[in-house]
Amino acid sequence: MRKKEMVFKGKLINVYRGMKTLPDKRQAYMEEVSHPGAALMVPIKDGKMVFIRQYRAVVGEYVWELPAGIFSSGEKPIDCARRELEEETGYSSGRVVKLGVIYTSPGFCDEKVHIFKTLCGKKGRVKRDENEIMTVRLFTFSAIKRMIKTGKITDSKTISALTLAGVLHTWSI
Repeated sequence: MRKKEMVFKGKLINVYRGMKTLPDKRQAYMEEVSHPGAALMVPIKDGKMVFIRQYRAVVGEYVWELPAGIFSSGEKPIDCARRELEEETGYSSGRVVKLGVIYTSPGFCDEKVHIFKTLCGKKGRVKRDENEIMTVRLFTFSAIKRMIKTGKITDSKTISALTLAGVLHTWSI
């Protein structure tokens, strides 16, 4: 933004408003949410995918999603993805492959999620944040497809990650 004013400074996000110059040189009013960025892991264990069912207070319900989290200060995306997998599920990661990057809501937020996949190693202890309420469950790829079709998986970063991982490529219209 050319001229921007901070409207809110939070622990996780900052909100700005102001004028921005568009590519055709016009000025446009914008409201923006600034986010530190996140990483997500597509974890596979014994031919099944590791999911978490997490209570999301903002929407007031439990959401099936893949392990993900926000970068710690100076943390690389791959390190964040590995850390979040272990903290949320207890599983360690094997070799990690980057699948891509998505913007979750580019109309108003700059959140960028780096997406990786791995074959899980051994299971250890979870180290969840004190405000996280979640359970871990493994699903077959066919069960995941059914869960998306029936609206049981609605998290956009998870659906994007499953698409990048090729899990959804057999769908037809």
